[in-house]
Amino acid sequence: MFAHPPRPPLLQRLAPLVRELLTWCGVAAFALLQFAALLSGSDDANPQVLPLAGAAVAMTLPLAWVRRGPLLVLAVVLAELTAATALGMPAEQLWPLLLAADVLVCVIAATRSGVTAALVTLAVLEGVWQAALWPHALASGFLALTALLAGSVLLAWLAGTAIRQRREYGEAVRVHAVTAERLRIARDVHDMVAHSIGSIAIQAGAGRRVIDTRPEQARDALDAIEITSRETLKGLRQVLGVLRRPDPPPTGLADLDRVTSTAIAAGVQVDVRWQGERRPLPAAVDQSAFRIVQEAVTNVVRHADAARCRVSIGYAGEELSVEIVDDGRADSASEGGGYGIAGMRERVALLNGHFTAGSRPEGGFRVAARLPIS
Repeated sequence: MFAHPPRPPLLQRLAPLVRELLTWCGVAAFALLQFAALLSGSDDANPQVLPLAGAAVAMTLPLAWVRRGPLLVLAVVLAELTAATALGMPAEQLWPLLLAADVLVCVIAATRSGVTAALVTLAVLEGVWQAALWPHALASGFLALTALLAGSVLLAWLAGTAIRQRREYGEAVRVHAVTAERLRIARDVHDMVAHSIGSIAIQAGAGRRVIDTRPEQARDALDAIEITSRETLKGLRQVLGVLRRPDPPPTGLADLDRVTSTAIAAGVQVDVRWQGERRPLPAAVDQSAFRIVQEAVTNVVRHADAARCRVSIGYAGEELSVEIVDDGRADSASEGGGYGIAGMRERVALLNGHFTAGSRPEGGFRVAARLPIS
């Protein structure tokens, strides 16, 4: 049996109906405005109300399809303006249509590309000139009327453009956030799996070599494999749980003993040195520092063939320094062939820190990072 998908919230189900209702309310408001304009501009002492109301409804009814095809509706409105001018209607009776044209310019600028919005704005300015301005070219208030109508069209274009740019910026921020979260999860999974599988492989190899001659050590290796496997499964559940809940479980330098104990069990002596006054760190800095140490120590265990490793963590002012130094082979990092160094460099870059990794002249390999705390 397939599970039924959850029903969307009530407000989300009612949203299309509400939008349609608001659209028709707007059409009704424009029809009332057009009827009032036609009624006020009529020269008859007893104007025919029903014909004027019918004309108002017919002139504003295309606005009901503004959400489906604003470009076509705008073309209809401009055609109505041209036809009304040709029939000799004064500008005082056309201002609701001019207002509708401004609203359509705003809608098109908010929902279409910048080039389309600019072309539409020029077309509306031309249509307004032909319909409302040209018949009054010789009137005394022509310049003021021109500035008013042209300014209203340009303001509508600017408002729609601002809405579109704000929406595009929000979408870009959302895409960036999703991409950053995917990269963070990929780094976490890589650090966790690479560290644990490397340790398990070393313990399994050591147990295989001594299973016949020293069964006690083989038993210890199997115990270490079991513990590491359980911790890895727990960590993977926590990382994958980020996809189901907004707040990921905290991981930081307080969990550093897990890394050192696993490395010691694999035969590498890890010396952790704390420098400066320890204090609470921002979650991003704390987690990144832990992952850098975990990945660097994993590389030492898997590739460096080292006997000792020194981890130094220093608190200095507004900066946290992390350094991992081993006495193994200097080309250990290049033999990894994975994403460990790149992942550490990405973590540090996201925090605007400084990262270095390379061979030491006296032998071994060094990984160092400086992370701003503030």
